[in-house]
Amino acid sequence: MSGRRTVYEIYWEILMYCKTPRSFTAIINRCDLNSKTGQDHIEFLTGKGYLSAVTEGGKTSYTATPAAREYIALFSSLYQKLFDAAPEFRL
Repeated sequence: MSGRRTVYEIYWEILMYCKTPRSFTAIINRCDLNSKTGQDHIEFLTGKGYLSAVTEGGKTSYTATPAAREYIALFSSLYQKLFDAAPEFRL
């Protein structure tokens, strides 16, 4: 599959990347997002309970919650069925 990513692919990328705690800057850089779009997506995922924010020493990091596992599994399965390939991060 080529072209622009859907918002669902971006959510999947963020959740996969945040299986370990990540900073906002690390997320937007790794997932190739601008600050505004990244903030919107992170706020959405946090609001839905798929990401949790932890602030320590004045620094906030985001981590995928156990609830994110269901989204990751369902998205991966659907993507596999549609495109006969597993979703991957773009490098």
